[in-house]
Amino acid sequence: MVRVTIVPPLVACEQEEAKEVAIKRLQRLGWLPLLAITLGALPGNAQQTPALSEQEAYDLGSEAYVYGYPLVTMDTTRRVMTNVPRPEARRAPMGQFVNLRSYPDATFRDVTAPNADTLYSTAWLDLAKEPYVLHVPDEAGRYYLMPMLSGWTDVFASPGSRTTGTKAQDFAIVGPGWKGALPKGITKIQAPTTMVWILGRTYCTGTPADYQAVHAIQDQYKLMPLSAYGKPYTPPSAVTVDPNVDMKTPVREQVNAMDAGAYFKRLAILMKENPPAPADAPMVRMLARLGIVPGQAFDLGKLDPAMARGLVRAVADGPGRIAAEGPKLGKRTNGWTVFLNLGTYGTDYLLRAATAYAGLGANLPQDAVYPLTARDASGNPLNGANRYVMHFAKGQMPPVKAFWSLTLYNDQFFFVDNPLHRYTLSPRDPLKYNPDGSLDLYIQHDSPGQEKESNWLPAPIGPFILMQRLYWPEAPILEGSWAPPPVQRAR
Repeated sequence: MVRVTIVPPLVACEQEEAKEVAIKRLQRLGWLPLLAITLGALPGNAQQTPALSEQEAYDLGSEAYVYGYPLVTMDTTRRVMTNVPRPEARRAPMGQFVNLRSYPDATFRDVTAPNADTLYSTAWLDLAKEPYVLHVPDEAGRYYLMPMLSGWTDVFASPGSRTTGTKAQDFAIVGPGWKGALPKGITKIQAPTTMVWILGRTYCTGTPADYQAVHAIQDQYKLMPLSAYGKPYTPPSAVTVDPNVDMKTPVREQVNAMDAGAYFKRLAILMKENPPAPADAPMVRMLARLGIVPGQAFDLGKLDPAMARGLVRAVADGPGRIAAEGPKLGKRTNGWTVFLNLGTYGTDYLLRAATAYAGLGANLPQDAVYPLTARDASGNPLNGANRYVMHFAKGQMPPVKAFWSLTLYNDQFFFVDNPLHRYTLSPRDPLKYNPDGSLDLYIQHDSPGQEKESNWLPAPIGPFILMQRLYWPEAPILEGSWAPPPVQRAR
């Protein structure tokens, strides 16, 4: 387990031999790239750092807020989704799968931008003590994927149809710094953080018969600590529930409501077990200037008053900045924003934060691409007071190896209740094609009429957002030569 608390003894060392031992230990743990910048952030050195002006603290605090937003969001999501005594509905204790048995509906608020194309099988892991083993059964050719997200929301592995096939397999997910041998026949997956979210998806048409078939597969998804592998294992029958966890307020609202003291305190704690990547070294140095150091207590009240005011303003403005800038970060085409770089973000912290804000759990582009729009072909905001049409010319359907869908959300990225309980359209629906082989999809509040209702995606009276899901996209999508058709306002 990576422990930042190993650094202070290094500062105190006066003998070269002790320094060499500590440096070798840092090398083993993968923290040497951050050594120099972390040294400057230790208590003995931090006191020598000049106070920042309010504007300087605001500017740096704004960047720090964006940087930490995914990690704080992941942890808050984990707290909510695991704070139950046993698997139930959409939640399960740490280290256990919860299988959604039907598509999410308009009441679902655990994750923004949920999908209604696959049945979720999700689990949260804590790899601090030991690795976990994931077993997937023979899927008999059915499309599935088990993307694994780090605490920072990067997809570090994506077992599934595209990468590992659909035969039965076992995977050992090991945390940072873990050393040991694995039993034969297990594929090792190295996690960069101790917090891991498995956000499994199994394709389902939504019919009663197919629900039953997928349920049988879900029941065979298994997780167990490595020490229990090959032995009879039963997850803990009862887990203590934390009454202090807010189980009602949507996660994003909880994160966005955090004040500067709570937000940066949580971030500093989380960074201890979920170490920043080596490429984040400049950001870690910048955080240290604000008193935010992995594993060390952050106390806003102990900062210079001007610095504190700057950080308070930065956190207050943070959610709005992320929400406003996010849609600008993709490629605009036919009125849609297409992101071909989700899942792994490098140092594009704003894109990473915007993804956590609007679509936590996004896949790698090789697994899925998510074109997004809140405007029609003329650039006007989508609103259910109007009627819209998406026209797919013959031969211009999305080029995918798995499947595609069109989903409608309200302006908060949640499903909209409607008489049909329909939140998405896809080829699994009984879509009616035009005589020339083209396809028209109708997006509006009221029914377009019985003849067109099979192609109708109900909209709210107010603003809404459209998202396409293109699973296992082919080269034209990944290369940008294919784009979704524009959303035209009907006349």
